[in-house]
Amino acid sequence: MIPVKSSLIRAIDYDPDTQKLTVEFKKGGKYAYSGVTEQFWDEFRTAPSQGKFFMMEIKGKFPFESLQDSPALQP
Repeated sequence: MIPVKSSLIRAIDYDPDTQKLTVEFKKGGKYAYSGVTEQFWDEFRTAPSQGKFFMMEIKGKFPFESLQDSPALQP
């Protein structure tokens, strides 16, 4: 996981083999988003604000799964 400076997100990670993006939120919860290309990952990783990018480009647009039993924040 790569720590990021964001009021919303604690850390992000990406697996190019499975095309899964992992996002860990500061308020709790860790989610894997499927179908994320490497180009999209690069755009997210280098965005001026990962929180804004997440809200505009990821939330509600990719299938996801919770990586925790009881997440505090729904994506």
